[in-house]
Amino acid sequence: MAIDLSAGQQALGHRVLIVSLETPPSGRLAGVARERGIEVFTVPKRDGFDATVILRARRLLLNERVSLVHTHNQLPLIYCAPAGKLARARVVHTKHGANFERGRRLWLRRAAARMCDAYVAVSAPTAELARRDREAKNVHVIENGIELSRFERDEGMRRAMRRELSIPEDAFVFGMVGRVVPEKNHELALRALAPLLGDKLRLVVAGDGDLLASLSAQRAAGVHWLGARNDIARLYSTFDALLLSSRTEGLPLVVLEAMAAGLPVVATRVGGVPGVVEHERTGLLVAPEDEAGLREAAARLVSDRSLALGWGGAGRARAHERFSSERMVRDYIELYRNVLGY
Repeated sequence: MAIDLSAGQQALGHRVLIVSLETPPSGRLAGVARERGIEVFTVPKRDGFDATVILRARRLLLNERVSLVHTHNQLPLIYCAPAGKLARARVVHTKHGANFERGRRLWLRRAAARMCDAYVAVSAPTAELARRDREAKNVHVIENGIELSRFERDEGMRRAMRRELSIPEDAFVFGMVGRVVPEKNHELALRALAPLLGDKLRLVVAGDGDLLASLSAQRAAGVHWLGARNDIARLYSTFDALLLSSRTEGLPLVVLEAMAAGLPVVATRVGGVPGVVEHERTGLLVAPEDEAGLREAAARLVSDRSLALGWGGAGRARAHERFSSERMVRDYIELYRNVLGY
C-alpha cells in the first residue's frame, strides 16, 4: 500500500522517499520500491527500544528537507512521529489494523499519536479501535486502494502456474495470501477444508511467518505451501477463490486484489472485511472461529462454479468502482493539503 501510494504521489510531481526501519537491505520490499523509481533510505532499528532511531530519522528528514512524514503501523509511529516533529515536519499516521500490545507499548503509541497532525484508519472498525485505545479522537477514514490493472487474470498464466504447482487443471483452488501468523488463523482454514481436500479441491498458501515451519511440517494432503513469493499477482490467476480466516483485520489488501482478479471471497466477518465483501453477492462471510461455517461456505462455492464466477465478476466491478489506487492517492493528497495548509 505504501509503495502504491508513493508511486501515485510521485506521478503527480511530488518528491517521495520511503524510510525503512529494517536492517540493510531495507526489508524485502525495498527492491520493489526502487524498481518503481522510489527513493529508499534506511534508519535501522536495533533489537528492543532504540531511542537513537528518533534522532537518526530526524537528521535524515532535515537533510532531505521533508515537509510531511506519513507513518504506517505502530513502530514507525512510535519512532518517526517524534522525529517528524523534531524536524519541523507535519505528521500523518495510518492505522492498518488492531494492536494487541498493552503496557509501555500502548503508552508510547498514545504519546506518539498525539504528535500527529492527522490520524487515519483504513476502515470504520479500525477507526473505532483507535478511539477505544485512546490513540486519537478525530480519526479520518481512508480506505486502501490498489493498482487494479496488476491483477487481471490470464488463462495462459493459470495453466502455466498449475503445471508448475502440480495442480490438476480441473481442480477448484482456494488461495490464501498473507503472513503465516496467529492472527491470520491458518489453522482454522486447514481444519475447515481438511475433509474436502483432494484432487478436486486444493488449498494454496503463499506467505512467510512464524508459523510457516510448524504448519507446513504437517504435510496435509491437498495443501501447497509456497512460502514468501514475489509473484503474487501471477498467483491470482491460479486461484478460483480467496480464503481469509483471520481473527482480526483492518482492510486487507489481499481481498481487494482477489476482487480485482475476479475472484469470489470466503472470509471471516472481522474488521473492515464486511465493508468490502458483500455477503451473497461478492462472496460469503462467516463468524470468526466458525470452522463448520467456513467449511460450508467453501463447499458451496466448490459445488457451484457458476455462482463463484458470478460473484467474482461482481467483486471485480466493485473493486474498480471503489478501491483504485488513484482514488486512494487523491484522498491522501487532499488530507496532506489540509494538514499543510494549502
